This record gives sequence, C-alpha cells and structure tokens, in this order.
Amino acid sequence: MYKEPKLTVVGAGPGDVELITLKAIKALASADVVLYDALVDPELLAYAEHSEHIFVGKRKGCYAYQQDQINELIVSRAHSHGHVVRLKGGDPFVFGRGAEEMEYAAKAGLAVAMVPGISSSVAVPASQNIPVTKRGAAESFWVITGTTKDHQLSTDVALAAKSNATVVILMGMSKLPAIVELFKQEGKSELPIAIIQNGTRDDEKVGVAKIATIEAEVARQELANPAIIIIGEVVKHRAAILEVAQEYKQVESQKL
Repeated sequence: MYKEPKLTVVGAGPGDVELITLKAIKALASADVVLYDALVDPELLAYAEHSEHIFVGKRKGCYAYQQDQINELIVSRAHSHGHVVRLKGGDPFVFGRGAEEMEYAAKAGLAVAMVPGISSSVAVPASQNIPVTKRGAAESFWVITGTTKDHQLSTDVALAAKSNATVVILMGMSKLPAIVELFKQEGKSELPIAIIQNGTRDDEKVGVAKIATIEAEVARQELANPAIIIIGEVVKHRAAILEVAQEYKQVESQKL
C-alpha cells in the first residue's frame, strides 16, 4: 500500500518522559520510522512500537551519523516506508537543527510538519524552581548557544553579560571559563549562577554558586555536559523557596 512520504519533526521535551506532549505521542504512534537523538529517553520509543527505530545521535563526541547522512536517511526512509518522525530533545527549533531538516525534506518533495516540544532552556531551570523572569529581578531573558558551528563561544554572550537579563546558555560547559571571565569584566563576580546537568532526569545534578566561585563548584561536583547554565538574580529564587518551605515545616512541627 502506498504511503505518502512525510517528515514530522517532533520535540521530546527536556528529558523527563512525562514532559512530552500529547501531540508528540500521537505523531510517534503514526510513525513508520523514528530517527532519535542521544538526549531522547529510549522509553519514549514505546509510543512507536510498530515502527523502525534508528539512533542518529551523538555521544561523547562520536556521531552515529553526520548531518548530511541524517538528511539523506530521512528522505530515503520516507520514500521506502512513509511517515518518518525525527525525534529531538527539547524543542527542535531551539538549537535543534529541526528547521534545516525540514527544509531539506521539503526540497526533496516530502510533506513536512512540526510538533513543538517543551524547551529545556526554560523547563530545566523551572524544574529547579528558577524562573527565567521574575518581577523585580529580571524583565527579559537571553537563550544563547555556548558553542557556535565554528566551535567558538557565541559573541552574544558578551552582549548578554552587559544586560540585566537572565542569561541561559546551552551547550556551554566547555566554554565556562570564558563565560565567567566575560561576566567578571562587567563587574558581576557576585552574580548568582546555576548549572543543571541532566535536567528533569533521575540523574540530575545541580550546582549553585556565584560567578566568582562556580568553577570550583563544577570541579567539586564534577558537573559536565549535557548541562544548562543559568546566570542572573533569578537563581536566588530557588534558595528562597527552599527557605520558605523549611520555615513552614518548622512552624508546623512546633504545633504538634
């Protein structure tokens, strides 16, 4: 039976399997082939139990497929099988190359669709009670890639360091010393910073410090990729919530 060659780019969310959307689950259920990345929990593939599953992600610097190969695989599998779902962590349009893959597929004659995912840039901080905006603390936020396609630190980080906005940096752990130095140059050594590794997952790790001390905290906890860096006064909200909760527990215990 003929099946229309189709690509649906799907966001899997930040890591917790319960944070995938209903629309994403429906797309997976209708898939004939699923191409999934390293940051996608394999448990989600159960929603596509009747499809072929192909791992195309990167682990520890090793690529299962180069991007050109992934593009070609999407097109070839769509023509041979029908509906290809490209399953990506977070939201595919936030540093996920989802737009590039859709363009390639469309030029090859495939029908294309996109299912947004919950972006790790806001969901991971939120999971640790860190809002990216808060009245009186931050009126806006930047979401920046720490490493450009040329493997350099984005020049936007220097611009963001001059602002009062919350700064969220993805894929920036290898550039942490340079990031810290930029904020120090702006006189922000005391600015709060949090680093969340494996956000929303069972093996999540969190380091909270100031710009001046974060590198020592990273070394102490052995924090590494995949991690998200959050810089700004909003980081203080996490400790404030924990303090309020602790005070409430103490008051309640005294009533007993």
